[in-house]
Amino acid sequence: MTYALQFQDLTLGYDRYPAVYRLRGEIAEGSLTAIVGPNGAGKSTMLKGVIGTLRPLEGRIAFGGIARSEIAYLPQQSDVDRSFPITVADLVGMGLWREIGGFAGLRAVHRTRVAEAIAAVGLEGFERRPIGSLSGGQIQRALFARLLLQDARLVLLDEPFTAVDARTMADLIGVVRHWHGEGRTVLAVLHDFDTVRAHFPRTLMLARELVAHGPTTQVLTDANQFRARQMCEACAGPPHTCGRSAA
Repeated sequence: MTYALQFQDLTLGYDRYPAVYRLRGEIAEGSLTAIVGPNGAGKSTMLKGVIGTLRPLEGRIAFGGIARSEIAYLPQQSDVDRSFPITVADLVGMGLWREIGGFAGLRAVHRTRVAEAIAAVGLEGFERRPIGSLSGGQIQRALFARLLLQDARLVLLDEPFTAVDARTMADLIGVVRHWHGEGRTVLAVLHDFDTVRAHFPRTLMLARELVAHGPTTQVLTDANQFRARQMCEACAGPPHTCGRSAA
């Protein structure tokens, strides 16, 4: 089995203090993987390293034939500026930028694809609505529609089901499962272990360092969760103590 990502002693951090420390391992191409761990475990930092907004302090990330232009990234909702004066159709259409450029106008064929993506996430009739008027679940649907148009081989989702209702969550999980069925590689930062167990066959648990990575049933054990909490608590002190496993 080929890999989509390979972490080679990867250390990522801020002001030279590690938030992810000496991470090793591979993400198999076409896999559906949950990224879990306590608050402050480095989960979002890891995704930022993959998309290139954070440069490694040490080590590297190897891509198994995937270019960074073939990566789609869903940030946390708190990172989305909903005061920006654009409509749902404008936001979703941004998913075509890699294909048509940032300044080209949408032709009829592109507008059709935007409409199809909006329909696929259940937002028909919202095309002209400003994004600032949307609920949390509606903005998440719109962001997923944008991802659909990016047609990426690697999809990174940072807390994709936060602040959404049960119906929206079920619909968006359906989109994720569809991506997985198409052979795309999907990584999602998640907090709800019931969701992970129900829908994600593989799990990577972080606590600044790697705790466990493999089949979800083998990773989400009480022992691993206890160890992850210990490791993060050991990093709660001065910065120089981070990047060292708890005793």
